[in-house]
Amino acid sequence: MTLITKKEIADLHDVNQDHCISIFIPTHRAGEKVLQEEDALLLKNQLKETKNKLSQKGLNTDSINKLTQPIQELIDNSSFWREQSDGLAIFAADGFFETYTLPVHFQEYSYVSNSFYLKPLMPMFVGDGSFYLLTLNRDNVKLYECRRHSFTEIVIDDLIPETKQDRVGFDYEEKNLQFRSGATGSGQTMYHGQEAATGKRKNEIKKYFRAINDGLAPIFREKTTPLLIAAQSPLFDIYKEVNTYPNLMEENLTIDFSDTDIFEIHELAWERMAPVFDQKRKDDIAQFLDEQGKGKTSIGIGKILPAAIHGKIETLFCENLEDIFGTYKDENDVITVTEGEENNNHISLMNMAAIKTFLKGGAVYLLDKEEMPNPNSRVNALYRY
Repeated sequence: MTLITKKEIADLHDVNQDHCISIFIPTHRAGEKVLQEEDALLLKNQLKETKNKLSQKGLNTDSINKLTQPIQELIDNSSFWREQSDGLAIFAADGFFETYTLPVHFQEYSYVSNSFYLKPLMPMFVGDGSFYLLTLNRDNVKLYECRRHSFTEIVIDDLIPETKQDRVGFDYEEKNLQFRSGATGSGQTMYHGQEAATGKRKNEIKKYFRAINDGLAPIFREKTTPLLIAAQSPLFDIYKEVNTYPNLMEENLTIDFSDTDIFEIHELAWERMAPVFDQKRKDDIAQFLDEQGKGKTSIGIGKILPAAIHGKIETLFCENLEDIFGTYKDENDVITVTEGEENNNHISLMNMAAIKTFLKGGAVYLLDKEEMPNPNSRVNALYRY
């Protein structure tokens, strides 16, 4: 399940026409707001604003209606609104139309310029670091590469035992392997059941898990990506004994596989992993504060936008729901900043800085004012050099 990729961001950024339309609205997955078509009404309102902006740019009514016809068709498509997530992003131009249903809550917004407005998409790519999820179910073993908003199954059928005969000792009822209250004198957890886990049964499970560990080793080689195991705790305890991957998470995700699908498992897995990846944001803010006054940080769009265009920015911090409009001439990096909304000649300079930073490998954070490293500016940057 991949929602939007960096390549798609690049492709959207490459569209340059006189009238590029970007619309963002919050949406709902289900409930009364869907039944009452409130999301469609939000889009209808944004379409009305968009038509006004196109009219101000000199387009006649027929041209406006032709350009916005795909958006009108979405409004009238009742089945489309029953398949939404938290936010909808729409990009339209002459001969171009794309929509993205995304698990990001967008502020209602429309933008018309010579390129698309992509800054609201940046939360899809920060704080959503990659991790592996290995599901150890009695009947099935799956490996996924996950991010905050997406997951992709990695086919491992040719790397681990395939048949039940190959799954040495693993065809058993999990209820036969249960915790006993307390622990041994050495601090190890004790089990009880029809067969003691410390006996033959545990050795057979361990043999099977070792085969899984060895089979996955080529995938994990030279990787530093965290690995989270979804399994009942007794099975996880055994897997830890044979695991050789140094980036295994210390605690497992306990799952009832009979009552949970992979979408739910992924959500639960992210809840477990979120604090791990949020630390990166905190570290980046701390690094900015530490580097202030040493030549590696900057505030203000005048310095930051040229640095973003030339690939100098490692991390960009933008105040969320704020913007900076003006003009930019790339011949000599001349920037003119204006106050208020965009007009016929003005573009979002903050959007340009964010996308240039992102496409050149930098991280872009959208933060509330009180979270900004330097809250005296709507945009802060940490340089690579």
